[in-house]
Amino acid sequence: MDSTQEQQQDFGVLLKQGAEGRVFVSTFVGRKCVIKERFSKKYRHPLLDSKLTLKRLNAEARCMTKARKLGVPTPVLYAVDPLLHTLTFEYVDGLSVKDILLGFGSNGINEEQLIDIATQIGNAVGKLHDGGLVHGDLTTSNMIIKNNTNQLVLIDFGLSFISTIPEDKAVDLYVLERALISMHSSCGDVKSFKAMVRYYEQASSSQATWQKANNDWMKVKLELAGQYSCSTR
Repeated sequence: MDSTQEQQQDFGVLLKQGAEGRVFVSTFVGRKCVIKERFSKKYRHPLLDSKLTLKRLNAEARCMTKARKLGVPTPVLYAVDPLLHTLTFEYVDGLSVKDILLGFGSNGINEEQLIDIATQIGNAVGKLHDGGLVHGDLTTSNMIIKNNTNQLVLIDFGLSFISTIPEDKAVDLYVLERALISMHSSCGDVKSFKAMVRYYEQASSSQATWQKANNDWMKVKLELAGQYSCSTR
């Protein structure tokens, strides 16, 4: 048995694997949990690699904890292991927003549920940004609707960082907008998307801060649209 198989046995059942790490389903003191392991980068000096990996691990843990303190539903963080480079946190039982939107494509759109999801997204992201936290990867795969409560939970804070710069928030909003529209054409309709924007605005305590982020959001869209237009000529 190779080392990868041994690690997977130790951590639990492999759920998914990405460029930066692996995610496992396991148990923690009798509770179902998720374990996220960050990869070591073999091309880096071992000492530097260990320091960078630990720094990013701790940053993710801090950002997830901060988001929760800001009133944003996130998985409960159970443990941080600096030696194994793992985070252990609550398993959230539910479907990702991506899967729900794909279901709309097969079974027809539930407009009431769509607006509810958009409202929860706007409220959660508004609280994040108002608290000076940028998620960094606001895709529909990183949002789960809990089965028992229909509450939206944000996951995967691996690219999150602290920032009060409106431009950073604008990029977050642009990524979110594109993720919603690309998943289902109806996510870009006036009613649901306006609900998200309205609750984002309400969650922002400062009208000036919201206005600046909104203006920069528009600028980011125009700049990226211009870059795309030039690249296709």
